[in-house]
Amino acid sequence: MARVWQHPFLNVFRQFKVDEWKRSTKEGDVATVMDKTLKCTVYRIRGTVSASNYIQLPKTSTQSLGLTGRYLYLLFRPLSTKHFVIHLDLSTEESQVIRVSLSNLFKEFKSTATWLQFPFICEGTSGKDLAGVAPPGARWTCLQLDLHDILLVYLNRRYNHLKGVRLCASLLVRSLYTSDLCFDPAVTVAEARRAKLPVTPMPREMAFPVPKGENWHDHYIHIRFPSDSPAAPSKLVQRNGSPPEADFPRHVPQLLPRPVPFGKSRQDSVSPGVQVLGPTASGQASLGLPPEDGLSSECSEVSIGGGSRVHRREPSASTKATDKHAAGSGLPASVCNLALVPKAPEDATKHESLLPDPVLKLKRVIGFGGHSTKWALWTKDGAAVVYPCHAVIVVLCIDTREQCFFLGHTDKVSALALDGSNSLLASAQARPHSMLRLWDFQTRSCLSLFRSPVHTVCSLSFSDSGALLCCIGKDHHGKMMVVAWGTDQVGQGGEAVILAKANTDVDIQAFEIAFFNETRMASCGRGNVRLWRLRGGGLCSCPVDLGEHHALEFTDLAFGKAQDGRTLYVCSRSGHILEIDRQRMAVRRARYLLPTETPSSPLPQKQAFSLGPGIAISSLSVSQAECAVGSEDGCLRLWPLDFSSVLLEAEHEGPISSVRLSPDGLRVLSTTSSGHLGFLDIPSREYNVLVRSHTALVLGLATECNRGQLATVSQDHTVRVWDLATLQQLYDFTSPEEAPCAVAFHPTQPVFFCGFSSGAVRSFSLEATRVLVEHRCHQGAITSLVTSPDGSLLFSACSQGTLAQYHCAATCCRVLRVAANVVCRDALPRPNALAVSGDNRLLAFMGPFKYMVTIMDAASLDELLRIDVSALDLASSGLDSAVAVCFSPAPRSHLLVSLSSNKVVVLDAISGRMVREFCDVHPVACSALALSGDARLLLTAADRAIKVWDYLTQSNPSCQVYIGHSEPVQAVAFTPDQQHLLSVGDAIFLWDILASPERSPPESVPGSPGPPPTNEAVSGRTTVEGPNARQQEDVLSGTDGLPRCQVPVPSQAAPPQLSICAGPLEAGDGKASSPGAPGQACLSACLGAAPDEGPSEESHSPEGLCQAPGPPMLVQKEACGAGDGAAGGPWDLSVLPHPHGQPSAWSIRRARTQPTARPDAYKHFTARYKASPMAKNVSSPPAGGEWLHLKAVVGYNGNGRANVIWRPDTGFFAYTCGCLVVVEDLHSGSQQHWLGHSEEISTLALSHDAQVLASASGSSGAASGCQIRIWDVPGGSCQQLLSHHCTAVQALAFSRDDRLLVTLGDYGDRTLALWSMATYELVSSTHLPEPVHDMAFNPWGAGELACVGQGALTLWLLQQRGPDISLQVHREPVPETVGAGELTSLCYGAEPLLYCGSNAGQVCVWDTSASRCFLAWEADDGEIGVLLCSGSRLVSGSNTRRLRLWAVGAVPELRRKGSGARSSSVFLERELTLDGAIVSAVFHDSMDMGVVGTTAGTLWYVSWAEGTSTRLISGHRSKVNEVVFSPSESHCATCGDDGSVRVWSLSSMELVIQFQVLNQSCLCLAWSPPSCGRPEQQHVAAGYSDGTLRVFNISRISMELKMHPHLAALTAIAFSADGQTIISGDKDGLVAVSQPRTGLTFRILSDHRGAPISTIQSTSKENGAFGVEGTDLWLAASGDQRVSIWASNWLRDCCELVDWLSFPAPILMEVRVLVAPQVGTVPAHPATARCAFPQASDCSPPSLAAFCPWDRTLLVCAGLGPHPEVVFYGLCQKQVVKKIPLPFFAVSLSLSPRAHFMAIGFAERVLRLVDCVSGAAQDFAGHDDWVQLCRFAPSASLLFTAAHNEILVWEVTDC
Repeated sequence: MARVWQHPFLNVFRQFKVDEWKRSTKEGDVATVMDKTLKCTVYRIRGTVSASNYIQLPKTSTQSLGLTGRYLYLLFRPLSTKHFVIHLDLSTEESQVIRVSLSNLFKEFKSTATWLQFPFICEGTSGKDLAGVAPPGARWTCLQLDLHDILLVYLNRRYNHLKGVRLCASLLVRSLYTSDLCFDPAVTVAEARRAKLPVTPMPREMAFPVPKGENWHDHYIHIRFPSDSPAAPSKLVQRNGSPPEADFPRHVPQLLPRPVPFGKSRQDSVSPGVQVLGPTASGQASLGLPPEDGLSSECSEVSIGGGSRVHRREPSASTKATDKHAAGSGLPASVCNLALVPKAPEDATKHESLLPDPVLKLKRVIGFGGHSTKWALWTKDGAAVVYPCHAVIVVLCIDTREQCFFLGHTDKVSALALDGSNSLLASAQARPHSMLRLWDFQTRSCLSLFRSPVHTVCSLSFSDSGALLCCIGKDHHGKMMVVAWGTDQVGQGGEAVILAKANTDVDIQAFEIAFFNETRMASCGRGNVRLWRLRGGGLCSCPVDLGEHHALEFTDLAFGKAQDGRTLYVCSRSGHILEIDRQRMAVRRARYLLPTETPSSPLPQKQAFSLGPGIAISSLSVSQAECAVGSEDGCLRLWPLDFSSVLLEAEHEGPISSVRLSPDGLRVLSTTSSGHLGFLDIPSREYNVLVRSHTALVLGLATECNRGQLATVSQDHTVRVWDLATLQQLYDFTSPEEAPCAVAFHPTQPVFFCGFSSGAVRSFSLEATRVLVEHRCHQGAITSLVTSPDGSLLFSACSQGTLAQYHCAATCCRVLRVAANVVCRDALPRPNALAVSGDNRLLAFMGPFKYMVTIMDAASLDELLRIDVSALDLASSGLDSAVAVCFSPAPRSHLLVSLSSNKVVVLDAISGRMVREFCDVHPVACSALALSGDARLLLTAADRAIKVWDYLTQSNPSCQVYIGHSEPVQAVAFTPDQQHLLSVGDAIFLWDILASPERSPPESVPGSPGPPPTNEAVSGRTTVEGPNARQQEDVLSGTDGLPRCQVPVPSQAAPPQLSICAGPLEAGDGKASSPGAPGQACLSACLGAAPDEGPSEESHSPEGLCQAPGPPMLVQKEACGAGDGAAGGPWDLSVLPHPHGQPSAWSIRRARTQPTARPDAYKHFTARYKASPMAKNVSSPPAGGEWLHLKAVVGYNGNGRANVIWRPDTGFFAYTCGCLVVVEDLHSGSQQHWLGHSEEISTLALSHDAQVLASASGSSGAASGCQIRIWDVPGGSCQQLLSHHCTAVQALAFSRDDRLLVTLGDYGDRTLALWSMATYELVSSTHLPEPVHDMAFNPWGAGELACVGQGALTLWLLQQRGPDISLQVHREPVPETVGAGELTSLCYGAEPLLYCGSNAGQVCVWDTSASRCFLAWEADDGEIGVLLCSGSRLVSGSNTRRLRLWAVGAVPELRRKGSGARSSSVFLERELTLDGAIVSAVFHDSMDMGVVGTTAGTLWYVSWAEGTSTRLISGHRSKVNEVVFSPSESHCATCGDDGSVRVWSLSSMELVIQFQVLNQSCLCLAWSPPSCGRPEQQHVAAGYSDGTLRVFNISRISMELKMHPHLAALTAIAFSADGQTIISGDKDGLVAVSQPRTGLTFRILSDHRGAPISTIQSTSKENGAFGVEGTDLWLAASGDQRVSIWASNWLRDCCELVDWLSFPAPILMEVRVLVAPQVGTVPAHPATARCAFPQASDCSPPSLAAFCPWDRTLLVCAGLGPHPEVVFYGLCQKQVVKKIPLPFFAVSLSLSPRAHFMAIGFAERVLRLVDCVSGAAQDFAGHDDWVQLCRFAPSASLLFTAAHNEILVWEVTDC
């Protein structure tokens, strides 16, 4: 069973995902190229040194491929005039590793006890000179190696498995396969069937393409070695006589080793021979005593065990071959001349199967979209529709509703395009990025697979002729890119060729190639419409003059259908449709579509050029006479081309994503974002729905017997019922507030039951379409529902462990029994959590623990049997848990249980004994099971794969694997008629079962194993994933069903692990351990020693490693070489410590080529992305003359790791916020601020004597490294600045004597550096092979440092030898029984214990004296990021927000028990749940109290004695958007993207009140003025991203009012001067005026439509001032550099425009990226304003405006002109009266209410305070991001500034 997953063959490259380089490694010049001969992507390995350029599987030498296939097939081609080397590591049954090497570099055959060297003779090489490079024109070769015979013949060893492969330069390799079958590549499937040949034809996935009518051997070469390997192991065939002789063709490569004496007896001295198939080497293979001269051989037979006879042959100096074609047969000679011999007894591993292959065929798919819902295309004749369904492309005939499929994508399809003749279809998938396929639309075969320079493909467009394909998307830098491909040769076997590509800074939403001229294109996007042209190998574009429409967001375009295509139609999200003259490149006509109803017309009419909100148009399509428009209001409208009136209108259930007119113009295809696909028939005026689908993951299904219906539940909060015959949706039940989790049909009544996340179980009537009854006996989410087969009982289970039984025989379902704590708690929703036997008597489920399966009486719920599944496998050291259960059909009483160890066991439901087991069912635990009604087929599902097992076969049952789902399969089931199979996940798949009628079980005939498998039975179908992917096909049958492949294993986002160099390591007691001991690594002391170069003639070690004499030494880097690393493999540091010398150039290259994928661990620090530039040459104000002093910091950096310090004995308390170290007195609350870092601080460390603090921050650019600052704690000053790491510092640690500081780089740096604290010099440094998450010094062992990372614990021993310090390293992998993927945290306990936490929630305990892990227990459900231990107590913190206290006093005693230790003696004392993942913690030695930091930006004081947590420091989790003040300045309020409004006390800066709105961002804020009603009634108005406005009563701590005045996000808000009116603006440019008392919006101003409102400010004025009436003066500024000033009297509903300012666009001297995570700004206090601008490199600076507080006739503006300056505009003079130049464009602005001061924030992270009278200015640093907000308090004594989520409070000293 362990080998079933490798049968019938295994694609090694795909199984180990070579294209991702996570389970394999590459070195040197390795690249993917397109091969013209094979028409697919291959890997090219080239380089002058073979050992430095290679592909290696698996990643490290300590790992093993574990592939047991007898034959290894390598498809490769030697590069001309080059040498190549192939290394294979084979493991014998005695666990000895034998290296087999093949190369054209070797001159003769060599062998040792552990190494075989075979020379490879390339085609065209003379027989006298065996060594030689590959000649020009070398052909592709299929090298077939019989690994079993190679070891048996040459070393008399028995082959067990393939351990590793290394392919070295120079060659091209397509792929690598293993199999137990001997395939013949020259025989086709049809020939094998017609002639009934005893051979197995090569599967299509492995086969080379052969032109029609030509012979395979004319193009390729087949080498089978040894030549006497059996060609067809399934049958024994002997042929007499010799085949006709013929000469070899001109170039035939062959393996031809010469006989060399062994160091053994004469009869074992055997030399290899090779048979070159097609043409085939001459004669019968033979083996005898080697001749003395070695030039001829004699035939003999040697008996090998059991009487089997194997033919062997000695090589001859001349070899003859047969003719390519046998006489009269018409078949290759390799077929007609088969030298077949019996297989050795150990070969016989047969997989019985009487199932057809394939047994499943994909019939129908229910689903639409996946990645996008905008792609649906008409075929040329309009008879079918092409659309994606996740990873499958579907062609749906609209008349018959039949489906056919394009299969081959491995992830969701992101774009489609079809040429005009319907001959080529292009498609792109989301992941891996930029993967495109070209299909023959008629045959549905994949013609080409290639990668595009575009990183993320968002659109494809074909020319009408199909000769040009344009691909649009973003490159790796996020810039738009257009690529043009020439595809005219693809249909004739050619390749797609890049004709041109261009990058552009403009946004592109739609792109189309003109139908009348394929060199002309058009695109549209946000604020632009461009015309493109392909000319002279380049793509050029020019913008269309849009005039006043330049700010619109254009969504789609279409060329007019006139022959010249002169008119281009473009639509926008604001409701505009522009007609563009393509020749003049200008807007000819603009229409603004608005709905207006006319009473006399039966249909609502639309008019152009009206006032009011427009229709947001998402798509349009144009024919000769009509234009179809789809909008976000869900309406499809058909217009004439003059847009005079609506011809037809169809309303949809969701926003329309795309519309397309059919080629004849009679139908309109439409898609919606809610998963609907349909078309409008224009002549009949009828709308037809083609597809309805779920819009999220489908969680479960249920089938109904009588009416043939299917019910599904999904994460989109819907329950849908489908007709199984037509797959049309019948019913749709929606539950907005709670998600459905499980569903079950009543067997006899038209009723189904559904369980919800709230714990409710509801019964639905399909006849009345209503809820019949609801039960709420569960407290947790429903995990499973099941009905008894007779329909009398219903059972439900929930996540809290409760089991409920219902009586459902009658119409009204009622509860019978409820049992608590019976089912396994916290189980995820899965259909197979409960099961009822076919005779209605038994109920099975997982519980009460996950290691138990309980069987109850279904009627009484009496417990009958409890089975401990963890004890089923006594040989296993791990604990199994149950995952799914399923009963076999009656009358058998078998229970199938899926286990976490990837097994399925069959238990007797009466006795509980194990009947049989299926091992290694899937790479991950099987989550869904189903058994057919005749117990013939077993279905298992895990991840994205489905397996079908021949359940009746007892011995080695076969299976077939099927894929197609792009997300994990959630459930599988047979239809009631047992003719079909259903699987659900991303979509609903219906499969045809092709199995023949029932057969008798083989056990009915005792001792009968069943008939032997045929070729058709054992051959399977596969699909190729990755760069070598081709069209998925059946190997033998050629059916159209969805193919199967090896189970896709989820990828791990982890960097490659390099090999470990085995060598002597000095143990802690001074004795040297044995060489090659597992887990040990040698730090070589050989200067310049290179890593494993492969075997050579001088060294015959199987690993090719040399051991250096002397003690191991650590590789050192020069202190200034931040990027330098150690040479060699992982933990193989092969450069002598060289503190004053430069490392070798090879070392530098090696260090820089290491991949930098971020580990999948929250423990690992990742700096928050900041694109804001750093200001250069910022001068600080003179000492003592500063206008500002930093008073307080609000917030804590929850993104840091271990960034809290607390010493209870001294009271020292420090933490980080941004780039600041904050030292706070916990008694008084006063703060000290240590400034110096310019980037976000990642971690802190305090010396043991509490005199020195070390802090580390990230690098500020490619040229600068990370800063490590050493602070003097008593003085608070920085003593030293260290720099060595490149990207970020993960951890810091002081040695026990504080003489050394160790710094650990993050995953991008992977450097461990050792510093002397006496001289601050770098003592040593080494480059680590993989990321390390945490480290700690041994508190009771001098010089020992422990590190944890991916699957291993590493111990470093520091040894002092005079002035030099050397390191010894010992690496211990985590035992498999622990099952931890990555160790993420560690702490030392009582000597010699070390506790380690894992990302799987386990805590494992190590005995460091013995270097073994002796105990592990599950401490949490998530990753453990913090561990602290003192005495007998251990504290663990995880990303589940839980902080736990453990009693571990018994652990030292358990150490003595060794492997017999159990975790039952470890007790959980206390548990607290905080507001975020735990990232930092420090506790008192007694562990009674401590301080804990979370990702929510909160510091908690934890008291275990009281069981309480108290908030010490609080801050926003995400970006702060506004700060406002109360009129009395006693409080201030802040809001942020986390949806919170927080009220703070200004005296203590403590959080007083918090209002939280979930799933929304609060973008703006305003505090009511003192004139608003009673002074004690203070209100705060907040605007949110969903367009709502909420008013909070601060005094009552409640929300008083919620309004919805806007459809778009609110970006600015202000109270009127009297506080009776609220003015708000949104991102669409609309300004709403509302009354908070009534909640009514009584006026909408649209003057700024099209640009977001950035500022609204209101102040009082005298009536009649500025020549207008009104008591309020207010302004609105928008993002298009426009400011409007208004006078209003809202009580009289009066509002007049005072002035309108429009400024020219700014002149940007350099491109800068100004990061604004979310559009939105809010002025809340008089004389304040801030910006809102998109995150783009070409955007204009924000528009800032505010009334001058000391002169109300002045308006202060910034960002409203061509230059960076502040402009003072006189409202009376109507002109600019003063300008103050600025060094940068301002992003925030605030004016002091009293003194003539102005605060300005820049994107360059600088705050400037300007004296507006004298023009003097001072700059201040302290933020690590752009200063997005600055606000003066009403008294002008305080200034608040904000950068992202950090708030700094400054004290103004000179007012």
